[in-house]
Amino acid sequence: MRYVLLAVALVAAYLAGSVPVSYLVARKAYQVDLREFGSGMVSPSNLYRLAGARPAVVAGLFEVAKGVVGPALAFGQPLWAVALAGFLAVTGHNWSPFLKGGGGRGLSTATGALAVVAWPGAVVLCIGLIGGAAARHVYVGMSVALAALVPVLYVLGKSGYAIAGGVVLLPIGAKTVVLLYRGRRNARREAVRDQERASS
Repeated sequence: MRYVLLAVALVAAYLAGSVPVSYLVARKAYQVDLREFGSGMVSPSNLYRLAGARPAVVAGLFEVAKGVVGPALAFGQPLWAVALAGFLAVTGHNWSPFLKGGGGRGLSTATGALAVVAWPGAVVLCIGLIGGAAARHVYVGMSVALAALVPVLYVLGKSGYAIAGGVVLLPIGAKTVVLLYRGRRNARREAVRDQERASS
């Protein structure tokens, strides 16, 4: 029975994480596909660029909440199982099957998952968000928070929680690598096109 409940929690984590809340808000309320707007990310920050603070905050709260679902259902299981639920929630958000693999970076969903898996990690991400917003450089603030999260958990004497927090963050690291590779590839293509134009 225990493993059945764990399986349910893991499936629920992935499905809840896969629901593209920000995309749905933009599509239904503004007839805009976030994948073709701004940064191309299906995220509250890109929704903010489109519609302002109120829709972005509402969507952001739901993005956080969907990260809570799976880990909360897995609560009481071994820590690795709760962390795996968080991992699956963020993975579902970053590569949603409902968007044919599209998605966001997973920061909001990871915050929700970490609130259950290792709550100080969620605090670190919130501090990064607030600090970045205050400085008008949210990306920088969140990057610093992501880099600091696992060391902070380790310093707090929670080595198991540090590993669990790192597991939850893995899809964010993977998505970052994909975006960097895609950006470099596109830059090379643009350079080739510019050379072709110059020589024609």
